[in-house]
Amino acid sequence: MNTVIQAKSLKKFYGKQAALKEASFEVKSGRIVGLIGPNGSGKTTTLKALLGLTQFEGELSVLGMDPRTQRDELMRDVCFIADVAILPRWLKVRDAIDFVAGVHPRFNREKAERYLAHTKLSPDMKVKAMSKGMIVQLHLALVMAIDARLLVLDEPTLGLDILYRKQFYQNLLEDYFDENRTIIITTHQIEEVEHILTDLLFIREGQITLSASMDEITDRYTEVMVEPQHMVAANALQPMTQRTVFGKAVMLFDGVSRKQLELFGELRTPSVADLFVASMKGTYE
Repeated sequence: MNTVIQAKSLKKFYGKQAALKEASFEVKSGRIVGLIGPNGSGKTTTLKALLGLTQFEGELSVLGMDPRTQRDELMRDVCFIADVAILPRWLKVRDAIDFVAGVHPRFNREKAERYLAHTKLSPDMKVKAMSKGMIVQLHLALVMAIDARLLVLDEPTLGLDILYRKQFYQNLLEDYFDENRTIIITTHQIEEVEHILTDLLFIREGQITLSASMDEITDRYTEVMVEPQHMVAANALQPMTQRTVFGKAVMLFDGVSRKQLELFGELRTPSVADLFVASMKGTYE
């Protein structure tokens, strides 16, 4: 797989406050990467660096280019979307298509219009007359008509109800993504994107604390509902975290073999949300 993003020791300060501290990571082509972190962790600054929207220290290559010096060229192969729930209420469908056609050289008007032909959206319909589901469809039509190698989504479904959030991700996966495209998603709704992610990046206080594929996560982390008689032996293996469910201790282990852990009780792979909370706070309840 080709490397789409190579970041080494990224640093960014706002005054004396460090937004990025020696952040390093790599993203390969044809992956769907979840960039997950709490508010103020450096997610937005990382995205701005990738898109050439802020200066920083360190080395960064996106699609083989430096966003600081080659942004115009880079943006020919990049598409960025933040919050699909927000569009000017006066905007018509035809105006949205005209705008994107005018600013993105890889936008295919015919492809967008073909997608819209299968919806209830008409060229003269204004955003103020659309349901939230229709707004999602308009965004998807615009996104999927751009032949971009890198798609960056920053909280793309904020403000939408669960039906439209699921529709957005399902259509994105089925109608847009392929092995030649790479997607980076930031979201607080981790459970809703977990099933489509191929890789995880956890960021905390400007540092990448986890960079792994979902396969590596499955192999590395195990959650055990420990039987009472095995508590001492399980604790001896130094679990990352411990919580109580239905009166039983549930422990999360990093790098301990499943064969060894299965002696203690029922095993499962932790959800991304559980792993995120555990790695961010050191505990989850």
